[in-house]
Amino acid sequence: MTRHLLTLDDVTVADMEALFASAAALKAQRQQGAATGPLQGKTLALVFEKPSLRTRVTFEAGMTQLGGHAIYLAPTDIRLGERETVQDAARNLERWVDGVVARTFSHQMVERLAGYARIPVINGLTDLHHPVQILCDLFTLREKRGTVRGLTVAFVGDGNNVCHSWLQGAAKLGVHFRLACPPGYEPNAAVAAKANQEAAAAGVRAEVTHDPVSAVRGADVIYTDVWTSMGQEEDRLRRLRDFQGFQVDARLVAQAKPEVLVMHCLPAHRGEEITDEVMDGPHSIVFDQAENRLHMQKAILVALMGEKK
Repeated sequence: MTRHLLTLDDVTVADMEALFASAAALKAQRQQGAATGPLQGKTLALVFEKPSLRTRVTFEAGMTQLGGHAIYLAPTDIRLGERETVQDAARNLERWVDGVVARTFSHQMVERLAGYARIPVINGLTDLHHPVQILCDLFTLREKRGTVRGLTVAFVGDGNNVCHSWLQGAAKLGVHFRLACPPGYEPNAAVAAKANQEAAAAGVRAEVTHDPVSAVRGADVIYTDVWTSMGQEEDRLRRLRDFQGFQVDARLVAQAKPEVLVMHCLPAHRGEEITDEVMDGPHSIVFDQAENRLHMQKAILVALMGEKK
């Protein structure tokens, strides 16, 4: 792997396979109660501009389970680019800790941190990409189906940061990807164009439609996310109107394969993008995804912060 994980362009297929194997081993050790300490004495800084349940808890718990320690820095603690420059913050952190997870609004903020820091920087979420989430999701699908290659994933919702990382991950691993979104909510053009090229080279398709029924028809996986992400609260009412008809409900799920899996990166706005019936139903693997955030992120931490062999 490269020194940083900012987008899924930073990992190769071989890197991903190695991460999946490592995550599976770490998960098995955890379930058996075996102690592992590959990051003994290491410290991770969590630099967050956005609140979090899963990202914060899984990275903190993961560092503890790996023998290390995590320090959480809340939005008011640093105020990157305001209280002090990004380069000064990076040059301080690299002298005290062994890695940084940054959860920011601007993707450029994470890129700038990585540009100045001599320690690994992991993108815990930006407005443009969410690579750790999709690595966890692909690992979960691999557990459930044995392989992800050839599967069809239908993403119903906004062409957002999670969608961008799905486009990249699907193209790399040979997954057919369909996005169903309202007009005007398509993914970033540059991200989509590059993913389309990689998908074509891998013999799969990356498609965008405005019809959720056609997107999920025959799909192996239905994936959704909130219609209003953090920082978009002022647009909530407009988005609720625009996304009418894009809810993942039992009627939409019935259009997919009988054994379809339903995924959501969480947090969920139940009753908006997904119904209780589906999220708590037999097709849902939503909380398996959430659990696997812990195991995959531990694999990422070991890969980037562990002793190199």
